[in-house]
Amino acid sequence: MKAVILAGGSGTRLYPTTLVVNKHLLPIYNKPMIYYPLSIAMLLGISEVGIVVNPQDLAAFKSLLSDGSWLGMKIQFFEQDKPRGLADGLIVCKDFVDDSNLLYILGDNILFGHDLVKVLKEGAERVLKQGGACVFGYYVNDPTRFGVVEFDESGNVLSVEEKPSKPRSNYAIVGLYFFDKAACEIARSVKPSERGELEITSVLEEYLKMNKLFAKVIGRGFAWFDAGTHDSFLEAGEFVARIEQRTGLMIGCVEEIAFRNGWIDKNSLINLAKPLSKTSYGQYLMRIAGEKP
Repeated sequence: MKAVILAGGSGTRLYPTTLVVNKHLLPIYNKPMIYYPLSIAMLLGISEVGIVVNPQDLAAFKSLLSDGSWLGMKIQFFEQDKPRGLADGLIVCKDFVDDSNLLYILGDNILFGHDLVKVLKEGAERVLKQGGACVFGYYVNDPTRFGVVEFDESGNVLSVEEKPSKPRSNYAIVGLYFFDKAACEIARSVKPSERGELEITSVLEEYLKMNKLFAKVIGRGFAWFDAGTHDSFLEAGEFVARIEQRTGLMIGCVEEIAFRNGWIDKNSLINLAKPLSKTSYGQYLMRIAGEKP
């Protein structure tokens, strides 16, 4: 399985800051936003990642992540010359995805929870075994602001709606999806919405027509942030800060995950930590390196 992270777009909801800086490079507490979705892919054992970026931001992303080899990964970048909707990322990365199953995750979505990896792996396994697509529902009080999924007790999806005025459920669709290898072709076949964009909901609707769309609940004990607005951006940073300060453990620390995955060794981790030795981040990496793998 490969992963694609959508990190393009104009970031209008975070203006004026994003007039000069891509929002996915802004810090959520102590690390760039892009680290959080990247860490989800890593926790799932996915080492081949494609990142969709704006042409003007390509150099900055490459400066931060390079080709991923320092993490024992393969990271490629794909330019999206202008925003065309969430489904467009599937088209931009078609050759990269090839015949692989896919984790598709929005770059401004942050997820946290004790059994998060277990829940996500269950969704991935269903796609691997049965094909189709898996979405994740998160209960919200204001579903009119989100894409909404309605599903039965077996997880079979009954409907998906984009920001409905009369929602059929209170489950918002989290910006993380598992797709089989048909996703890119399906994305190429959908028509632009009234907003002129290729909606990810349109892709999901095609899977629904084939009875190949199912859902899993990310329930109590999990946190989900769409850090694309000033309020949610601040909320996400404060959440990460509180968790890390209370537990002494980091969320989304890509170097630590690479080390624990066995993708880099202890010496590599120490070498990554040394230039940061005067920072709490570097000191954390040194502490991790001193622990037994």
